Amino acid sequence: MALLTPLLAFLYHLPQVYKWLLRPYYVASLFMSIAFLMVRKTPGVCEHLSTQREDGNSCDFDWREVEILMFLSAIVMMKNRRAITVEQHVGNIILFSKVANVILFFRLDIRMGLLYLTLCIVFLMTCKPPLYMGPEYIKYFSDKTIDDELEKDGRVTWIVEFFANWSPECQSFASVYADLSLKYNCAGLKFGKVDIGRYGEVSKKYKVSTSPLSKQLPSLVLFQGGKEVMRRPQVDKKGRAVSWSFTEENIIREFNLNELYQKSKKLSKTKGEKAEKANDSQFPPVPEEEEPEPDTNAQEEESESKKDK
Repeated sequence: MALLTPLLAFLYHLPQVYKWLLRPYYVASLFMSIAFLMVRKTPGVCEHLSTQREDGNSCDFDWREVEILMFLSAIVMMKNRRAITVEQHVGNIILFSKVANVILFFRLDIRMGLLYLTLCIVFLMTCKPPLYMGPEYIKYFSDKTIDDELEKDGRVTWIVEFFANWSPECQSFASVYADLSLKYNCAGLKFGKVDIGRYGEVSKKYKVSTSPLSKQLPSLVLFQGGKEVMRRPQVDKKGRAVSWSFTEENIIREFNLNELYQKSKKLSKTKGEKAEKANDSQFPPVPEEEEPEPDTNAQEEESESKKDK
């Protein structure tokens, strides 16, 4: 099941996934992930490699290489059990494939291992995964705007994501958070994001650590009346985040989004009624013209003159 789940998820989302799989970042990552396989199986190259096989065939994996690949495959399956999106599944496969390549190249030849490790470091420093560019109803804050927006209207509930662009977890969570904003955003319930990797003062004020060891990225915080009501993941006394899965179902349940949305829709209706009343007060109805009443005295005089004639 651990192997079938990511496979079925990948096949289900394949029509939406193939576009970003063809981007340069993922194409380069794919070639780096299968680098050892290509070296070991390429004719004209594999004949010059060392091997521990009894038959002396240097163009096939020996028993130690198979053992390393099987071990890292088990780690990938364990990591993918907690993966939320297809991006996370693919990211885990790429990450541990590179780790396996580093180990295999160092075991084969230390010079090849150093060369491959250098390429991985350069790739990590120069290339970043593509950011989510889909539809969303999210307001992006800076260190100067976040406080004003949260305290602007006490009736508005805010859900704010504290994230960093360099965090793979934040990048994979972007599509999930965008879908939630499309479903639940209204006048009384709004979604926001702030990059604490860029605005360090915000991370200190709202006590969200940017350290990879703390595992607090991403963090979702619910604000009502400008004050924090709850956050996920929770942080223990040592400053470490309690393990929590950022699935859409967990967020809807923990933050009571369905209930919040129903209350927020009432707020939007009251705002609409107030706006209509304000428009009515600005433009009062034009009074209708009254028809002139007939003059009874004139009618009586006309009737008397007719009798005299």
